[in-house]
Amino acid sequence: MTAGLPDPAGFPDCPVCAYRITGTARLCSDCAGRTLQPVAEPHCPVCSQSVAPGRECSNRVCALSEAERGFSRVDAVAMYSGALRDKIHTLKYEGRAGWAMIFGRLLVGWMESHPEEMRGVDHVVGNPTHTGRQPIQHIEAIMDVAYTEDVTRAFPLSPPGAHRLVKNAETPRSANRTLDEKRAAATAHAAALTWTGDTGDIKGATILLVDDVFTSGSQLQHVALRLRATGAADVRGLVLARVPWSG
Repeated sequence: MTAGLPDPAGFPDCPVCAYRITGTARLCSDCAGRTLQPVAEPHCPVCSQSVAPGRECSNRVCALSEAERGFSRVDAVAMYSGALRDKIHTLKYEGRAGWAMIFGRLLVGWMESHPEEMRGVDHVVGNPTHTGRQPIQHIEAIMDVAYTEDVTRAFPLSPPGAHRLVKNAETPRSANRTLDEKRAAATAHAAALTWTGDTGDIKGATILLVDDVFTSGSQLQHVALRLRATGAADVRGLVLARVPWSG
């Protein structure tokens, strides 16, 4: 930090950090990177799961062709562990909206530091939650912050209240379900989504689909296939946290 200014508090002590309100996306991203568990090297180029040198990823989705998989790749800010896992739960299930500000900054910080991965992206959209979700529509809250934190408008994010992908019907949740149940829930989720505005915007577009966590990739697969069926040329994923794959 600049001489005479306080150091950042470090993740997850963001609520007491001197830069909680004034911090930039890059500052918060760099600070959190000191304590978050990074994506392992080497890792699968499709799903970001750790793989042993010379071995193939055991995730069945990665063995599919891109046309069957729907998405080309998914990147993660960090691994789903420790404080990051706990704070995602705090936002998602307790409605502590302050964490949406931190997570929005982490996403924009990742985008700023990965220009190659962001090149050619036409739309950055959240994988939406149901409009009546309680205690909070956490993905929408994170995406609203991301738009605000992208102060130079470097990325094709939608302004608050104008999300391009919405979910108007509630569907079964996939948490703590069997693999078959997760796949059924993913199918139902994708079927409930609507692209707002002109669907011509999707034709030939590269879409970056943002979510909080990635486990098997079943939900991302079904949403990506839906977007590609509507005309998207490429769908990529970006998540806050990659859940270690237990296969």
